[in-house]
Amino acid sequence: MKYKWIVALAVIVVLALLVGAFSGFFGQNFNLRLLNGKPTVTITYPSNGATIARLVMISGTASDPDKEDNISSVEIKIGEDDWATATGTTLWSYDWTTYTSQNGMYTISARSYDGKDYSEIKSITLTVNNPTSIDSGSHKWAIFIAAANFPEENDTKLGNGGLYLAEDMAAYLIEHNQYPTSNIMILFDDGWIRSDNGYGTKEKTLQARYHKYDMTYGSAITANVLASLQYLITESNKYPDSEVFLWIFNHGAGNQKQSLTGGKILQSSEIFLWDDTVTDKELGDILAPLESKKAAILIDACYAGGFADRTILNLRTSLLFRSGIPHDGRIVISGTSKFRTGYASTTQGPIFSLLWFKGLSSGKADGFRPGLFDRGVPRNLKMFQDGKVSVEEAFYYARYQLRTDEKYQDFKSMQPQINDEYPHRGFLRNRGELIL
Repeated sequence: MKYKWIVALAVIVVLALLVGAFSGFFGQNFNLRLLNGKPTVTITYPSNGATIARLVMISGTASDPDKEDNISSVEIKIGEDDWATATGTTLWSYDWTTYTSQNGMYTISARSYDGKDYSEIKSITLTVNNPTSIDSGSHKWAIFIAAANFPEENDTKLGNGGLYLAEDMAAYLIEHNQYPTSNIMILFDDGWIRSDNGYGTKEKTLQARYHKYDMTYGSAITANVLASLQYLITESNKYPDSEVFLWIFNHGAGNQKQSLTGGKILQSSEIFLWDDTVTDKELGDILAPLESKKAAILIDACYAGGFADRTILNLRTSLLFRSGIPHDGRIVISGTSKFRTGYASTTQGPIFSLLWFKGLSSGKADGFRPGLFDRGVPRNLKMFQDGKVSVEEAFYYARYQLRTDEKYQDFKSMQPQINDEYPHRGFLRNRGELIL
């Protein structure tokens, strides 16, 4: 009996201690909860041991085993650099521009955070191998830039058509004009391809999806655009015979309520990137160091005429609003006048660029000439045709189609503009034609 009382007393003491512990009996606030499950992170692209160059979008996934927790952030560490925050959480990505990085091996690490704990660190090793010289004897570069699906509202998204057109034009330059694949860059949206033609959710990064040619893909964020253009300028300036093709497509800034001028009389033309905008003057400053004497620059957006220093009817902009883009050896084309909106197919791309590329790639533009106000007229006599299509002929073909083909009657108000200073500036000095 004595031992039973001892056992009972011990049980009572233990229970009292437990109750006291969980009720603040000892003056401390103890929380009874399950331990937090650590989040996880994976790196899905590039693969471990891969060799990369120029732009690379590191991407992966993250998750948390606790249903009540969400991934707060994902961080990336490149070599000995500090941790940097990636874009996205459960599906994440990070743009790494290696244009100025030293060639060699780099350890890439990733970790996720759920607001309480970090995940275990995952790492891969990549080799940066940016070529120090051009393998091909063809000194040609091309950049295609489109940020079509940045608006939150679906009715203002432009779909994936711009990406598909950029890839078609790039393939044509590779197959018919000897552009090296290593010298072609396509920057689209935030670097992700989305379902439902751009209106749905992220599926995979541009670099991770299948593409026919080994071109450089990346996002159309400001940092990538600036770094890529600077790389193009630096590399092309090394060669006196360099050739440059630049194409930018997106929404342009303007006021559609002012139907006559778009509110652009006292404003510069401006085009959206994924995370910002760039004006015609800003692009002119960026391209100022470009020394290439054979450059075609095509901007397809609403109210884009200012990029070509044109308002409407091929009339020049005032001196106060000159962009600085037109220069000796350059042809600058805008898909619209400074005062007009543009149009695009969400599955095929912008209307003007589609027509321009059709005239170029099909040969149908051979022999086209400016006509009154550069509206474009065909010349069917053999003396005007040489079996080749120039950048200018493709422009006049597109303008002619917009003006005369009933299929495009709803779009003829765009009034594309051209500023032709190839091979030199001046009325009598630009009689040559630029053949890509």
